[in-house]
Amino acid sequence: MAASDLSLEESSDGILWIRLSGSWKIGDALPSSSEVASAVEGSTDLRGIAFDASGITAWDSGLLTFLRRVLRECAGRQLDTDREGLPDGVRRLLDLADAVPEQETGTHSEPPGFLGRIGEQVIDSLGGIRELLEFTGNCTIAFGRLATGRSRFPFSSFMLVLQDCGPRALGIVSLVSLLVGLILAFMGAIQLSNFGAEIFVADLVAIGMTRDMGPIMVGIIMAGRTGAAFAAELGTMTVNEEIDALETMGISAMDYLVMPRMLALMLMMPLLTIYGDLLGILGGMLVGVTSLDLGALQYTNRTLDALSMNHILTGLFKGTVYGVIVALAGCMRGMQCGRSAEAVGTATTSAVVMSIIGIILACGALTIVFNVIGI
Repeated sequence: MAASDLSLEESSDGILWIRLSGSWKIGDALPSSSEVASAVEGSTDLRGIAFDASGITAWDSGLLTFLRRVLRECAGRQLDTDREGLPDGVRRLLDLADAVPEQETGTHSEPPGFLGRIGEQVIDSLGGIRELLEFTGNCTIAFGRLATGRSRFPFSSFMLVLQDCGPRALGIVSLVSLLVGLILAFMGAIQLSNFGAEIFVADLVAIGMTRDMGPIMVGIIMAGRTGAAFAAELGTMTVNEEIDALETMGISAMDYLVMPRMLALMLMMPLLTIYGDLLGILGGMLVGVTSLDLGALQYTNRTLDALSMNHILTGLFKGTVYGVIVALAGCMRGMQCGRSAEAVGTATTSAVVMSIIGIILACGALTIVFNVIGI
């Protein structure tokens, strides 16, 4: 089979004839389209090009690649092209390629530099703040509809969520709060025993648990347990298009799905905080009685003397705020979940991280505020 051959001839009427012959297949040594490009550049009165492919004995995509490059060069110089001299199959394939716009794939861009990465993080953070404010505003509007009796609130679902947020969480809250009380008592006893002031362990545990450690630990427990569950439940509904179905039926997802969860957690967090405080104080008492030779009655009286209503109310307020943060983070990430199983896991992880960060930030801010106003 004859090898591929290319010859160029410019006619007197300004047409460049491209004569092709031989075998034009990928495995053959094909001529380069740069020969045609050089001829086009070297001509001053060229009006177009034409093809003579009568000498071609065999062809495949190698010929098509060559022709596409030539046609692209001619289109860039606004030259007319006459394809009548090409085989019918080649013309049909070229017409099909022209009908579908070319798409660039596999493009690689240089990774951003240090300042670029910082800028991207700042932009993402600002976008997250905007989404949080928007979701908080929607929740506030939904509360307004609920207060005025204009929302479709599912009372049966609310009771189920209330049970899950409250009684079913008592086990893990009991264990963690008791251990936190034990740890606080041991840490205080090591230092206070140097001064013979072991009795003040009761003050340390009571005030520490009621003001900060009790609400924080309950909040973190509920973030990992209930906030993650909210995100997973709503994320799965998003993947299964159940939320879209509710919206199609004219039922607000905020009223039907978010409000029961937020109200349940807001109601249960103060109760769980009180319960966690009591278990923490009990853990401190166990250390005082067993390791510090303090009497149970003596420890109880010292605890009652150390505590005031300000300490208790401060802890309850913080617990309620932490409950709002956990509910907001869990529901928002669930509602924003993508349409895949991986997106559900990502939303759940993001909800827990966002809840814990929000709890720590809120704790610091509230502690400063309460110290400033003297509470």
